[in-house]
Amino acid sequence: MYNKLLLFTGLILLAACNNSSDMKTTPYQWPDVKAPVAELKPLQRILHGDTVTDNYYWMIDYFKNGPDSTKVVDYLKTENAYLDTMMSGTKNFQQQLFAEMKARIKEKDESVPVFNNGYFYYTRTDEGKEYYKYCRKKGSLTAPEEIVLDVDAMAEGKAYYDIGEIEISEDNKLVAYGVDEISRREYVVHVKNLETGEIYKDAIPRTEGGAVWANDNKTLFYTSKNPETLLSEKIKRHALGTDAASDVTVYEELDKSNYIGVSKTKNNRYIVIGSQATMSSDYRMIDAAKPDAAFKVFQPRMKDVLYSVTPLADKFLIKTNWNAKNFRLMECPLDKTESSNWKEIIPNRSDVLLEGVDEFKDFIVLTERKNGLTQLTIQSLADGKEHVLDFGEPAYAAWPGANPDYNSSTLRYQFTSLVTPSSTIDYNMATREKKLLKQAEVVGGYNAADYVTERLYATAKDGTKIPISIVYKKGFEKNGKAPLLLYGYGSYGNSIDAYFGSGRLSLLNRGFAFAIGHIRGGQEMGRQWYDDGKLMKKMNTFTDFIDCGEFLIKEKYTSEEHLYAEGGSAGGLLMGAVINLAPDMWRGVVSAVPFVDVVNTMLDESIPLTTNEFDEWGNPKNKDAYFYMKSYAPYENIEKKNYPNMLVTTGLHDSQVQYFEPAKWVAKLRATKTDNNVLLLHTNMDFGHGGASGRFDYLKEVALKYSFMLSLEGIDK
Repeated sequence: MYNKLLLFTGLILLAACNNSSDMKTTPYQWPDVKAPVAELKPLQRILHGDTVTDNYYWMIDYFKNGPDSTKVVDYLKTENAYLDTMMSGTKNFQQQLFAEMKARIKEKDESVPVFNNGYFYYTRTDEGKEYYKYCRKKGSLTAPEEIVLDVDAMAEGKAYYDIGEIEISEDNKLVAYGVDEISRREYVVHVKNLETGEIYKDAIPRTEGGAVWANDNKTLFYTSKNPETLLSEKIKRHALGTDAASDVTVYEELDKSNYIGVSKTKNNRYIVIGSQATMSSDYRMIDAAKPDAAFKVFQPRMKDVLYSVTPLADKFLIKTNWNAKNFRLMECPLDKTESSNWKEIIPNRSDVLLEGVDEFKDFIVLTERKNGLTQLTIQSLADGKEHVLDFGEPAYAAWPGANPDYNSSTLRYQFTSLVTPSSTIDYNMATREKKLLKQAEVVGGYNAADYVTERLYATAKDGTKIPISIVYKKGFEKNGKAPLLLYGYGSYGNSIDAYFGSGRLSLLNRGFAFAIGHIRGGQEMGRQWYDDGKLMKKMNTFTDFIDCGEFLIKEKYTSEEHLYAEGGSAGGLLMGAVINLAPDMWRGVVSAVPFVDVVNTMLDESIPLTTNEFDEWGNPKNKDAYFYMKSYAPYENIEKKNYPNMLVTTGLHDSQVQYFEPAKWVAKLRATKTDNNVLLLHTNMDFGHGGASGRFDYLKEVALKYSFMLSLEGIDK
């Protein structure tokens, strides 16, 4: 529930050290100051014969515009001041870490151009700038540059600035783009004339992030959001030059558990409206050249059936879980789209999850998952022959990149791993030739051979094997004395693959290992992996993570004195659950924008996204769901016992997980726990769920997080 400083020679030498013992000093001395104490205002919740007293419910008032709104903000500021005091001795270290991480990022850079409809599109960044310029060149890379959007200039003077989707009209003359300036994921869509530079008066408020052009170059379709719940409720049609207040609603979603959106197919033939909940979906479409036509349903919604549609020249492809746990691929004629006409072409496989389909004129590319890892399978439409790309690493992340040209025989894909920086690769599907176009540069030098990555398997208490991806610097000793950061998520079927982060080198170079627990609730090992980590099986997510920690301790990668845990959003729920279940296992825990007040939030349908989440967590208005949810909800299960050192972060404008959840959680923990360990809450008063919008600003929070953990290890340089 909810994204070229030069180092001093001495700093470079420090970063080259192999283990934390080279840098250990006297353990950080936390200032002896009194922690904030939140006011108690008892409120009783009575449901299903169960009475619960909530002393901190009043903190919702800023969100509700209630009488205590000012008091809430004052409390959050007090917590921020407390954190600043407690971490005051690390200020120089935080600045050093920020400079170190920023210095690895190439400030003046350019993305690999993507060809689409006669133009090469790319982004470029300038030295010292937080944002980017979205550019294009007509026909050739030697042609003059056109700046489509200068986001550096647009964001000037703004604390937060995010561009949503960028859509170019079919005639290449106009661009529609969404802007969010408050970090609530509510975008205003604007239109710019690329020939004159004029920004049209058209301003469409409260959208999901962008708009889709019909082929007439004057009609836009977009997703409109409810201003209170932020639900995506309607698809509207906008005629260029008219007032957005008069826009026509072409589809309204009445089921509040569904997300909706509108898109255009790669072959530019269809405008498609999709509606999907956790367990069911449907689609409707029109000819992109006939924007005033009525949308026709592809296949009516079926209970517990998900499907998606991919148009080819002569048929539709359908990816669906209809009688297929791990999804199968089917096809149907262009004029007979109901399920009675679907024909299976790739069956369900117990060991392979079908995740996606990318279409080309002569090929299709299947994104699949096997043994917890992504594989890209290329199939020729001419003869049906297929082959699988080989990535050659034990743990990695790979996915199709920008491939807007339907007629191309080249697949562009992205690849990264715990030791391989993000790489853009072109693959000729006919000749099977690979070409590395770009690998993200780590400024100052980086040698992947200096680091080791492994794929491990922990055994859960029910015998299930849980994959773990881990990386550390050569020289790391498995003697139980090294610090290790274990990361987890485990919700919504989102698989957390092994990925590279140059900022993470600041931990690895100081002796930390970094591990990802691929726990149930994700989809790494197939659809069943997800089903076994949600609703009435959610507890598996938490015990899997604990089992991963126990395995790493048993195998002497670390010990309880040096094991750290991190998760954000639904991963913050994970953090809250595991500190209740196994509080003595962790030296420190970082919980970012955590979804911790599960029961109360899921009972309040005025809170953004609540109704979309019932199929993930359950509806607590149902007795069984209520008591199961209550059994693991972090806020509900705080007890008088010792808890680990903790750093909790949130954003005042968070639209996914509202600020009051972590604020209440920290207040209750502080009033209940029996230890003297550090408990810190940092509220960013300008940002929301995704943190800072600039490409460097977010590193300040990373520096705070790293300095928190490193200080607990007695490392201050």
